[in-house]
Parts: sequence; C-alpha cells; structure tokens
Amino acid sequence: MISFSSNELIALINSFIWPLTRILGLIAVAPPFGNNTVPVQIKISLGVVLALIVTPTLPTISNLDPISLNGILVLAQQLIIGVGMGFVMRVVFSSIELAGEVSGLTMGLGFATFFDPQTQGRSSAIAQFLVLTSTLLMLTMNVHLTMLAALVESFHTIPIATTYQSGLNYQKLAIWGEQIFSVGMHLSLPIVAALLVANVALGILTRAAPQLNLFGIGFPITIGVGFLMVALIMPYLLLPIQNLFQSAIEMMQSLGQTAPLPLPVKR
Repeated sequence: MISFSSNELIALINSFIWPLTRILGLIAVAPPFGNNTVPVQIKISLGVVLALIVTPTLPTISNLDPISLNGILVLAQQLIIGVGMGFVMRVVFSSIELAGEVSGLTMGLGFATFFDPQTQGRSSAIAQFLVLTSTLLMLTMNVHLTMLAALVESFHTIPIATTYQSGLNYQKLAIWGEQIFSVGMHLSLPIVAALLVANVALGILTRAAPQLNLFGIGFPITIGVGFLMVALIMPYLLLPIQNLFQSAIEMMQSLGQTAPLPLPVKR
C-alpha cells in the first residue's frame, strides 16, 4: 500500500498547482487561446496537460502550505506572471486592431462595426479582417507553439519562489504597452496617407467644379481608395507582423531580466 506523509502531499500539490496557475494565466489572456469562443473546458484541459509535462522538470518546491497566506500570495504571483506574459501577445493583436480601427474610420466605415468576441465590444470591419489575418499568420508560423515554449522556459528564468519578489519586470510590461499606439499608427499610415491625398484631391475638385456633389462622389471614392490600399499593402504586412511576433516572443523571454532592452519593434 502506497502512503504519503503530509509534507510529501503538500509538496506534490504545490509542484502541480503553482505551475498550473501560471499556465492558465497565459492561456486566459494570450491569443488565440484566450479567445472567448474557445470553450473553457479546452483551456483548462490544455493547462492541465502542460502542467503535467512541465512539473517533472522543475526543481523541488518548498513545502509551503498552499492554503496559508504565503501560499495564496505565491499563487497570486504565478497568476500575475502568466497574465503578464499573455498580455505581451495581447498587445500585438491590440495594435493590429488599432491599425484597422484607424484605417476604417478614415475610409468612412465607422458605421460598419461587428461584435468582437475577444474584447466583448465593437470592432470595425477592417480591424476584424486584419486581426483574423494576423491570427492565421500566427498559426501558420507556429508562433503559438513558440509562445508556449517561452512559457515553459519562464519557469527557469522566473522560478517559482516562496518570497514576495515575483521576479517579473513590470517596467518592461509598461513600456511594451506603448506599442499599441506606435505599431498601430505605423501599420495604418499607408492607408491614412493615401486617403489624405484622395481627400485633398476631392477638395480641389470641389473648388474647381462647385456644382459637383461632394457627398455623392466623395464617399464611394474614399471607400474605393481605402479598399485598394488595403489590397496593395497586404503582401507587405507579412514582414512587419512577423517581426512584431518575434519581438513579442523576445519580450516574453526577457521578462525575468532587469537590464533595459532597446525598443522591441523592428521596422
């Protein structure tokens, strides 16, 4: 008959619960796992399988009571680390969605909105198209597998500790958040510039021929130029999005470091 002492049972629970918490934190936030269309049962099952694989490779964890105050604090630390790593990849898709929002509003498609299950809010048609395209690129380039590999590696760069220092660099997370605005504006800049030229041309045409109905011809021309620019720049978006994914993976791998990094976005 197999028997366990109380200390051995606590160590066994800790060695599984704390890695599982970090893994579930990333799965709950990071695309495409964090999408609300993915069933909760699938998310939990994936987290349990990953925890069973990772747990035997981790060093011995202290026999800290998991239901004590310190045990709950360690549990919260692991959840924060997992959510922080998932936040890095979430920023990538938020920046792409911002690029689509800016492009759609400039084209005059502010009324063409859809329900976004990821953010539980409104999203424009162009933003949804760019996000779905980026998700397909992510799956095609196996970025989701690289992200899970970076999560497993984080157990060695940011080990599970029973102290109050989680080892996560929160300053890097805050700096990485600014990429939502910079990357979003850079990706939408070609479309916005082309529409600006089209609007200036329409303004000159209206001044030259006042009898033309600007609202009658301007709206379809603006939408047509916008869709034409979207079609033209799509082949050139592969490299920027690929570099953005690579920068996100590098950021996830460096969250346990304290040395400052250069700007993560490659252009």
